[in-house]
Amino acid sequence: MPKVSEDHLAARRSEILDGARRCFAEYGYDGATVRRLEETTGLSRGAIFHHFKDKDGLFLALAHEDAMRMADVAANQGLVQVMRDMLAQPDQFNWLGTRLEIARRLRTDPEFARAWSQRSAELTEATINRLERQKSAGRLRDDLPTEVLVGYLDLVLDGLIARIASGHAGENLSAVLDLVEESVRRRD
Repeated sequence: MPKVSEDHLAARRSEILDGARRCFAEYGYDGATVRRLEETTGLSRGAIFHHFKDKDGLFLALAHEDAMRMADVAANQGLVQVMRDMLAQPDQFNWLGTRLEIARRLRTDPEFARAWSQRSAELTEATINRLERQKSAGRLRDDLPTEVLVGYLDLVLDGLIARIASGHAGENLSAVLDLVEESVRRRD
């Protein structure tokens, strides 16, 4: 049997993730059955699960891929820019609406919660590091601990995700993000 190149495997994995993103966005986490994943990706379950252990593994790989992309933006431009990117390209992030569904699993499934936490750690770490740098440069409020600012921005991020997922990403959300950004800036 001929060997498959690493480039081919990486391309197939990326193809599966792209299809899974669409499937999770359309049907939600629970509704994205293996059959629907097969239909959306155009691949067999064998091909899909050759790359991913199971549906959770596929979902968590997708979460990790997006968390890494968002962490890069957060590290260089801040978490508010991540949110602006979500508004500019909601189709790239609409699968995150499944967070509403998986919140239940985060409360009831410790193994899933641990794996999810590991996948989102990069974004949290990048956000903390960026906020600390901005504080040191005198650009951010210094009357609040960094952990409070992170919690605040995470809360806004979750709300934005819920808005995008429900189809209510109206024009005023950009102005809301301006307000959020202004609220964490240092006041002279």
